[in-house]
Amino acid sequence: MARPSWDDYFMNIAREVACRSTCNRAQVGAVIVKDKRILTTGYNGSPRGLAHCTEVGCLMENGHCVRTLHAEQNAIIQAALHGVSSKGATIYVTHQPCFLCAKMIINAGIVRIVYAKEYPDERSRKFLQEAGVALTTV
Repeated sequence: MARPSWDDYFMNIAREVACRSTCNRAQVGAVIVKDKRILTTGYNGSPRGLAHCTEVGCLMENGHCVRTLHAEQNAIIQAALHGVSSKGATIYVTHQPCFLCAKMIINAGIVRIVYAKEYPDERSRKFLQEAGVALTTV
């Protein structure tokens, strides 16, 4: 029996979290992990109590849906809401973080990002590199 690596294990969980997404354009999941323990999860969806894309459609601006929060944002917000420190943690995300999420990840003290799908955002990569946040693809 072959056991998955820790990176594969947590990425598989991020993929499952993505199934809760309420945006039709992309299903993204995120899991924040420290010391091999899950701290929080997040998926892309509308703010609490507001209509979801699946109910009223996407709110598009410049080719992006702005109705939803990103999975990384929701995972970081959940940590803040429940008083859980993400300092020194790893975030597993089904897609490479965008520029805004990269800045939030840096300020949340997350030191490593593991992602599965590329997202064409060189500014994001540059900022993460300058901040010393490691990027790993699985």
